[in-house]
Amino acid sequence: MARNTAIVLMGVSGAGKSTIGVRLARKLDRDFLEGDTFHPAANVEKMSRGVPLDDDDRRPWLTAIAGAIDSARRSGRKIVVTCSALKRSYRAILAARHDDVAFVYLKGSQDLIAQRLAGRAGHFMPPRLLDSQFAALEEPGADEGSTVMTIEHTPDQIVDAIAAMFAADAGGVRS
Repeated sequence: MARNTAIVLMGVSGAGKSTIGVRLARKLDRDFLEGDTFHPAANVEKMSRGVPLDDDDRRPWLTAIAGAIDSARRSGRKIVVTCSALKRSYRAILAARHDDVAFVYLKGSQDLIAQRLAGRAGHFMPPRLLDSQFAALEEPGADEGSTVMTIEHTPDQIVDAIAAMFAADAGGVRS
């Protein structure tokens, strides 16, 4: 697979981006970047109050993540990064017209993700914002070259499947 600077794990909140991302980065010997850490404080505060972000709120966050991807590109590092990347326009910002960014869409039903969010503690995004995430979601089209990965399997099974797609670029896979 030619897209090898950044693997962006995308999907709505609760899809498992962080869980999968940490394990995938370890398995492929890549740096891991948690997309949530790029949110400005105002975004975190807004979501904590249960207010959905809009495009203007997300722009500086997406730009910061795109900058981190560009930094990895310039330094020759390979990374795994998490970002909801809900809209096609957001994915365009992240890829910044480069073809070395791969998007893996962690796809699950709203019911399954709602169950997972109900059991999650310590995250700033409340489960009641899930509806707004699905409302904003533009699933990647075939023309975007994204990979769709169902989240109905175990995290290890998902990681193994994604890792197999990128193993050639990583020079092998660590166990």
